[in-house]
Amino acid sequence: MQPTKTVEALVGLFVAMGLVALFFLAMQVSNLSGLSGGEKGYQVTARFENSGGLKVRAPVTISGVKIGKVGAIYYDEEIYQAVVELQINPEFTHLPVDTTASIYTAGLLGEQYISLSPGGDEDYLKEGDEIELTQSAVILEEVLSKFLYSQAEGGAEGG
Repeated sequence: MQPTKTVEALVGLFVAMGLVALFFLAMQVSNLSGLSGGEKGYQVTARFENSGGLKVRAPVTISGVKIGKVGAIYYDEEIYQAVVELQINPEFTHLPVDTTASIYTAGLLGEQYISLSPGGDEDYLKEGDEIELTQSAVILEEVLSKFLYSQAEGGAEGG
């Protein structure tokens, strides 16, 4: 049985739709789908002792709801800290100035994100402000080494 031109065209169309679907899936997984030329919102910064594996375009959340993304991460040589620029969506304008920022890890794969916890101040963050209260990423290797060191110290004292 010879394949007809109709069957070949349908197979080609099916393969093309599959490639388009893979492209959109890759965009969703890599967080590139959020790049748009629309309203940018406003930018605030936060300083961390250790930014861990935080990456540009990582989500910024409050109570599990995405309100923005990480715009840039760089090192400040004068104060020896990582500076993270947060792009907050324009509809979230009521973040108190005493908001805290923490770096957390989501799930088993370890994608890191920034979680904001609003404070109670009556003044709100605006373009260019800095979040003063921050909590750095928890590095598993550091936690394990501290635990093992304390166990070795305890074992040496007991024996």
